[in-house]
Amino acid sequence: MPLHYNFYNASKDPNYDLSKILEHTLLKENSSKAVTFVDNHDTQPGQSLESFIDPWFKQAAYSIILLRQEGYPCVFYGDFYGIPHNKIEPMKDLKILIELRKEKAYGEEHDYFDNKNFIGFTREGDEEHLQSGLAVVISNAGDGEKKMYIGKQYAGEKYIDSLGNCNDEIIIDNEGYGIFKVKGKSTSVWVEG
Repeated sequence: MPLHYNFYNASKDPNYDLSKILEHTLLKENSSKAVTFVDNHDTQPGQSLESFIDPWFKQAAYSIILLRQEGYPCVFYGDFYGIPHNKIEPMKDLKILIELRKEKAYGEEHDYFDNKNFIGFTREGDEEHLQSGLAVVISNAGDGEKKMYIGKQYAGEKYIDSLGNCNDEIIIDNEGYGIFKVKGKSTSVWVEG
């Protein structure tokens, strides 16, 4: 539950330090035994452990559990299909994040959890999954960007935000780095485009 409560606190507290989002969690301490989730039947509105994550932060939370290499993620039925009796719509872009896990979330991972308002990570991809690899940037404040390594094999390639939160195109430099952008209080998942 600590990871869920970190997500919950990040969604509620405008001063939350995103660089600490994985601190004191099984995902960080013993990832081979971590079953990760954003919300579940106990945390939804009206339940005994009600701590439902604000909608604006769900893309960030699901990006962390679905696109990182650690843990065994579980998608909550209510996030996927909505919770009609509470007038809660299905989570925007959850299907896209699930597809990105299946098609792009492979290879070596590089973390950039070095700023309290902007964090990111990349996956280099692998040879088995064509055009795999991605870069994730999360903001809990204003617009931002992070210079992150995705791999020299992508030098000169164009990257686009698969979630459509940023309309920019990123070109990977000769050293394998890109300056990946994010809009305020949102998440961008950059893939080869």
